Amino acid sequence: MKKISFFFSLACLLSATPNFGQSKPEWNSIFSKINQEVKQHSNAYNSLKIASETIGHRLTGSPQGKKAEQYTYDLLKSYGFTQVKFQPFEVESWSRGTLAVTIGKDASNLKAIKSVSLAHSPVKVDLTLEVVDMGNGLEEDYAAQPDKVIGKIALVYLGVLPGSKPGTPTLHRSEKTAIATKHGAKGIIVINTPPNGILLTGTASVTGKLIPIPAVCVGKEDGMQLKEQLTQGKLYSHINMTNHSDVIKARNVIATIQGKSIPQEKVIVGGHLDSWDLATGAMDNGIGSFAVLDMARTFQTLHLQPARTVEFVMFMGEEQGLLGSRAYVDQSIKDKSIDQIRYMFNYDMTSDPKGFSTSSEDSRSLFQSIGSIAQTLDTNFKNILSVGGGLHSDHQPFMLHGVPTGGGAGGRLPKGAMECYHADCDVFSLVDESGLKNTVRYGAMLLFGTADAAEIKSKHLNDLETKEFLLKNNLKEPLQIAGEWRWKD
Repeated sequence: MKKISFFFSLACLLSATPNFGQSKPEWNSIFSKINQEVKQHSNAYNSLKIASETIGHRLTGSPQGKKAEQYTYDLLKSYGFTQVKFQPFEVESWSRGTLAVTIGKDASNLKAIKSVSLAHSPVKVDLTLEVVDMGNGLEEDYAAQPDKVIGKIALVYLGVLPGSKPGTPTLHRSEKTAIATKHGAKGIIVINTPPNGILLTGTASVTGKLIPIPAVCVGKEDGMQLKEQLTQGKLYSHINMTNHSDVIKARNVIATIQGKSIPQEKVIVGGHLDSWDLATGAMDNGIGSFAVLDMARTFQTLHLQPARTVEFVMFMGEEQGLLGSRAYVDQSIKDKSIDQIRYMFNYDMTSDPKGFSTSSEDSRSLFQSIGSIAQTLDTNFKNILSVGGGLHSDHQPFMLHGVPTGGGAGGRLPKGAMECYHADCDVFSLVDESGLKNTVRYGAMLLFGTADAAEIKSKHLNDLETKEFLLKNNLKEPLQIAGEWRWKD
């Protein structure tokens, strides 16, 4: 799933001021120990390297995905956790088979174009249809050209085209696919945004289930050339693809530290372990999930036991529709433990944070109290606070049920990382060890401070408050497209 928006496009970034008054005196010593332990003994970089070299990709439902689940379970056990468990769930697994895409001016004389299938495309496709340019692939593009795409293949840009009007929204590839399908398209070709022919994969489904039309991605240069050719005349494309889909079992991995004085309340920190299959998923989401694993190691090594219970969660199935986190929330609703969750911290492609993020303004004092201590330990930590909300990562199911969410903020990915998002160049050599350590140490401080706080002012939002929060953060349209807007206006 596309998740960067939650961490890098939140409502506001504000600089810290020195006194916030919610910290405990003992946190200074505890945070100092966390700082030194991670700087000197972090295992995040090494364990991710081993996983990348010995497991490869971590696609949910694949043999490699199962190996990753077991690897992290065993790793947590080796850190001394006694409370480690698998949380199994059923998932509609999708994996790519074959793909051949050809395009040209004459349906009988087409030339091959480099492409990759987007996940949840149909199991078998063999069609030849006219291609039409639908710009950014937004509702307004279709409204401006009614019926243009019916029975044809939509060509859309993944992001926002240069020259688009100010304020043009950026929708997820799955949302653009849903819009194209709604308007009668029989296929969609998505133009990737980075240069040099990089191809992107990822789900084209808003539900995590198979979609009715084929969805493929082409490189920026090829895609922009197609747009130019369409200004001169018609184009046709033949898409021949096979894919595999079946219901299988996947497993979240959960390790628990019981709270010292308020064990009935818990704080969750998680990251998705799964990745797409074109590379090893070192950035998406190795740096997030293995940072969480190292936070767990740090807590165990230092025998940290905050007031509230802490759960470290490796989610599977995020890339295929937030399936692991949805399963976790569904189970929490079923066993009525959802109200015990006081915070959910999500680490998804988080790198070298300079502050914290939260969905709740009420956490400002607490988070910046925690951050002010971190800043005394390292002045490179700027103690910024990012307040707002976004979609398309494992915080989403929690947020939609009113749970406060957050994590790191203000960081920067290593050079070349974003260009390789969901691509065959997302490999371990991109990982910055220093940035990874920073994610671990500041994340561990945020986790301990929140779980140990005398009071967490951020409360669960009720149904009406959740609706108002989503409206304020302009999330109604994408949730409607995904069929997750549960309110009747």
